[in-house]
Amino acid sequence: MESPPLRADARRNRAKLLEAAEQVLAEKGPGASTDEIAKAAGVGIGTLFRHFPTKEALIEGVFAARMRRMTDEATRLAATGDGLEVFLRHAVEQAEVKNALAGLLTSAGVDPAATIDDVRDDLMTALGALLSNAQRSGAVRRDLRVPDLIGLLAGTSRAIEYAGADPSARERIIAVIVDGLRPR
Repeated sequence: MESPPLRADARRNRAKLLEAAEQVLAEKGPGASTDEIAKAAGVGIGTLFRHFPTKEALIEGVFAARMRRMTDEATRLAATGDGLEVFLRHAVEQAEVKNALAGLLTSAGVDPAATIDDVRDDLMTALGALLSNAQRSGAVRRDLRVPDLIGLLAGTSRAIEYAGADPSARERIIAVIVDGLRPR
């Protein structure tokens, strides 16, 4: 049985909690308290626990919301007719926080992949559309498939983490990947 839809104020509070939790967890890591997150969201701790009964549930919510935003961006860019390189750059820039959230979930015994079951198909469809558009336009090699693209995104994301804060190193890594996507 599905839960009834949230009232408008409850939806706003949930959105504020997710946004604040993402920011606080990114800044302070797993040691951030639920009190800090509730305070940053401008709500009481009871409101936080009504929406997210455990800290793990809150982290799952943040991770799922982040993946939904990524999916929505991919869908929007695919509708423009191209956008693969824009999406790749944005996804890689966002990956450090996404990877940290996935690590928090894993350390709490939660499978990050299971957390995004409801968006996985939409994400695969959007990535497929981005890739097909780029291949049709001649910008991307024809032998690349969605699983290859996901592997490249994951690998590039980790490479960017190793580059540290050096923006020129990050840009060179992305440029190498983008160059590798082009037809021979």
